[in-house]
Amino acid sequence: MIIPKQMPLEKILKTIEGIENILVVGCDGCSGIYQVGGIKQAETLATLIKMHRQLNNEPGEIRHTIVLRQCDQQLVATTLRPQMENIDALLSLACGVGPQTLIDVFPDHKILTAVDTFGMGGKDRELGHFFEYCSGCGDCLLNDTGGICPMTRCPKALVNGPCGGMLDGKCEVGDYKNDCAWFLIYERLKKLGQLDKFKKYREPRDWRVAQSPRKLEI
Repeated sequence: MIIPKQMPLEKILKTIEGIENILVVGCDGCSGIYQVGGIKQAETLATLIKMHRQLNNEPGEIRHTIVLRQCDQQLVATTLRPQMENIDALLSLACGVGPQTLIDVFPDHKILTAVDTFGMGGKDRELGHFFEYCSGCGDCLLNDTGGICPMTRCPKALVNGPCGGMLDGKCEVGDYKNDCAWFLIYERLKKLGQLDKFKKYREPRDWRVAQSPRKLEI
């Protein structure tokens, strides 16, 4: 799941300064699932912007809506085109893919974002913490590493075991507070009886696979 977080209100208000008519666009995908950019969050943000403008006697109309998935151009077009009358800008509550998709569909409008995006990860059951697990590199190693990605979970993206900075299973990056990815990989492969994979030599990465921007045929 993509990990989004709404920007502070002060930052959002500064971003939209001087723009009168704004449509706040939520996303019912990743952003909506984690209650960052769903319909309730879009409505709340629109209301806060309206209140700010009323207090400061600023002109303009603020509306809100939601798209099932902002990363889908067809859904964006069919959902938003009927709502675009007199709109000067779209304020996206999706991940970083969302506003860039909005630009493709509405190239003549200002497209702004109210969300910071922190990559792809998973959420724990109780504490509400998110953990970045995947960088979308396009050349997956999970089958060799017990399902733990060294490209993302090792700060140095090492593919052939831990560096000399590992101590007691902890990584030197971050002052030994985080688990060493390769220690986790070793323990996982040991548990699975697959330590032969830990000893496997991996060729240097072909970064052309991960070179951006990519056009993917799926």
